[in-house]
Amino acid sequence: MKTLAALRAEHAGGPAERGAILQALRSALRQADEELRRRFEASNHGPETVHARAAMVDSLIRALYDHAADDLYPTANPSSGERLAVVAVGGYGRGELAPYSDLDLLFLYPYKMTARVEQIIEALLYYLWDLGFKVGHATRTVDDSLRLARRDQTIATNLLDARFLWGDQSLFLEFKTRFRSEVMKEEANSFLQAKLTERDERHKKTGDSRYSLEPHIKDGKGGLRDLQSLLWIAKFAHGVSSFQELQDRGLASKREVATFERAESFLWTLRCHLHYCTGRGEERLTFDRQPQIAQRMGYRGSVANKSVERFMKHYFLIAKSVGSLTRLVCADLEAKTTRRLRDRLPALLRRRFDDFQMKAGRLTVEDQKLFREEPIQMLRLFRLAQQHDLEIHPESLRWVTRNLRLIDALRDDPAANKLFLDLLCHAERGEEALARMNECGLLGRFLPDFGRVVSQMQFNMYHHFTVDEHLIRSIGILGRIENGKLAEEAPVATEIFPKILSRRVLYVALLLHDIAKGRPGDHSDVGAEIALKVGPRLGLNAEETETASWLVRQHLKMSDTAFKRDLDDPQTIRGFVEEVQSMERLRLLLVLTVADIRAVGPGVWTAWKASLLRDLYWRAEELLSGGHATEGREARVAAAKEALRAALPDWPASDVEAHIQRGYPSYWLSFDGETHARHAELVRDAEASQAPLTITNRVDRYREVTELTVYTADHPGLFSRIAGALAAAGANIEVAKIFTLANGMALDVFYLHDSQTGEALCKPARLARLATYIEQTLAGAMQPWRDLDQYRAKPSSRLQVFTVTPRVLVDNRASATHTVIEINGRDRPGLLHDVTFALTTTGLIIHNAVITTYGERVVDSFYVQNALNQKVLDRAKLARLKKRLATVIDGKHKRPAKTKRAA
Repeated sequence: MKTLAALRAEHAGGPAERGAILQALRSALRQADEELRRRFEASNHGPETVHARAAMVDSLIRALYDHAADDLYPTANPSSGERLAVVAVGGYGRGELAPYSDLDLLFLYPYKMTARVEQIIEALLYYLWDLGFKVGHATRTVDDSLRLARRDQTIATNLLDARFLWGDQSLFLEFKTRFRSEVMKEEANSFLQAKLTERDERHKKTGDSRYSLEPHIKDGKGGLRDLQSLLWIAKFAHGVSSFQELQDRGLASKREVATFERAESFLWTLRCHLHYCTGRGEERLTFDRQPQIAQRMGYRGSVANKSVERFMKHYFLIAKSVGSLTRLVCADLEAKTTRRLRDRLPALLRRRFDDFQMKAGRLTVEDQKLFREEPIQMLRLFRLAQQHDLEIHPESLRWVTRNLRLIDALRDDPAANKLFLDLLCHAERGEEALARMNECGLLGRFLPDFGRVVSQMQFNMYHHFTVDEHLIRSIGILGRIENGKLAEEAPVATEIFPKILSRRVLYVALLLHDIAKGRPGDHSDVGAEIALKVGPRLGLNAEETETASWLVRQHLKMSDTAFKRDLDDPQTIRGFVEEVQSMERLRLLLVLTVADIRAVGPGVWTAWKASLLRDLYWRAEELLSGGHATEGREARVAAAKEALRAALPDWPASDVEAHIQRGYPSYWLSFDGETHARHAELVRDAEASQAPLTITNRVDRYREVTELTVYTADHPGLFSRIAGALAAAGANIEVAKIFTLANGMALDVFYLHDSQTGEALCKPARLARLATYIEQTLAGAMQPWRDLDQYRAKPSSRLQVFTVTPRVLVDNRASATHTVIEINGRDRPGLLHDVTFALTTTGLIIHNAVITTYGERVVDSFYVQNALNQKVLDRAKLARLKKRLATVIDGKHKRPAKTKRAA
């Protein structure tokens, strides 16, 4: 490339000069960026790339500065007031510049902005902007910079990494010297507290968990910003310029420095890949990018784990190590620079706990010799901290980490196992203690099976956390249920907890319920075998161990039954009770299920799911306790009819009996008395007005869903058409109850959520839209599948990245009267419409539908009969049906160009 001087000479300062310079610079930058990317992809080493890119931009800025100062705005004798220093600050100041990161610049001038200095700054900035750089800049005097740094910790942080680029170096040195003496020395304590507070707030904004499955690799917990915060704090507190210097001063161990460097290298490499893959400064590692980057970073899959899962496990292990390092170093620095203790600590400071004592407000031991001589004391450290709600001194945590190999000898020690069981079953602080033990590696060492799931992710949109984080969170939720803190969200679980006889069995089973994730085979069955080994070791007797193993094996039984089966079908309840067998197991399974689902992630637990679990529990309880559920189907139908008679005292008896004759037994068993009464009023009004279509809606606050009822003439494909209309209107169907009354009219009830928010639809405009879509679809004026085809043509990239093998299951034992068809597949707009269309055009009558979504995966169950109102038993027909449904689920089917109106 020609030099700027040569280009200037060629164009003699004419109007084409700036364009020629920009064109030459763009070409040079493009070539340099391409070369940097080529080297990066060959080396897979992020730190080298970000430092090289910073150096490249350094050269560019220096050349542009010289061009502006010497060529554009020259002066023979610049005055002392025209001095200017260009300073790199922030990440660029550290010499780190990711492929699409912003530039942070500070323009320092002595005391007054002159016209020439302003022109140089403007020229430099305009060149950078025109070259495509995003530049954050400030123009200040030295005094202004120091004053703002003392007042604003964010500015102080930015200036902490200031690096001279070009211009008047003496001006920069003056700033740097005064910054150390006037800001760093005087503001060290307040800076430390501000950075710790800022870190906590930043974590909350990005999910407050380093195990979020779509992590923010820069600002998230365990990300690059946490490493940088460590360095900022160390610089302020000890005046060091690198993390290595902390080791030289005895403030960090060799292992901690190695952890820092390893994490920094991995995260910078990951960030560079993410920037190059997205072509922008993207910092969130979303699901759709994870497989691509796993491949770029050289991860390979195994029998049990996909390559993306192995990559993400490595990421979470790195994030975990950053978290441990952050906690240790920050707590250590805080202890040495502050004496901020809890209100009750003065009394504890004077108290000793046998071999333990308080130091700077934290529990500790005098020497790590204690852990070497008595390894059980490592467990006692966490147990005492739990019992007395104390923090643990970072020095002791370091010693635990260094002596983890000694934990192996404790696995068969009854005293150690009892200590651990007591710690696990602590209702107030079990989660906190387990999290601390997991952070320093003790938990995975003491329970090797747990160690296998540390940082283990599941590549789907349903689970929000890694397996170990999910298990530990579930223990915390169980403790809150026991303490009554979730009485409003989980009233039945809270109410029955005091009746549970096997409390410690419940805690053990919950800790182990997903322990076999990532292994070959069904994780429930493999986990049950692990429980049989771990139970006796922890001190459970044979009966308790068997119960814990059963709970692990069946931990999905209650949710599967509640969310995938018709709870109004007597066979559903009988089959569930035959598996559970006792009230104790029913209580244990309900509480475990509630804790498990609530620990999956935010938004997973809903009022609708809670209501289904409660309904299943109550019906199973009735059957187990010999209640009216054992009286038989006919008696329950008769009771429902009698309740309706009582609910309609103003109706003529003949009208009541006429309405009762319209309903078949399945209808009377499917709703409560209040709903039956509402339906009776709806049907009477519709019949009186001879309305061809009646649509009503109400918000069910018990389940937090919108209940939509459709009353119209029945015909084949009605459900499919309504499902398509609802999908096109932006509603998700949670459950559909479909009935044909004796008068040939359909009475269909749908429980809906907003497809975007997951909440009940309650705005009048949205409800009116639902009714309009249904009316137009049934009238033939609208074909919803055409609207849905637009969504299918633009599939979500986040959903597309997941592979869900289509599966169709046919069960003729789950119901005494219906064939149950369960479909599994990847979610997409209009899937329910497509499946129900296929069922209807195959000649099947859909009587009920249970719709369940797990992230990107749907599990929908349909209760069907043939045209003779019988189960579908013909094997050949079932085989054809399964093949067709699999094609529909996979999205490879094609709708005929013309469809009958009935479809």
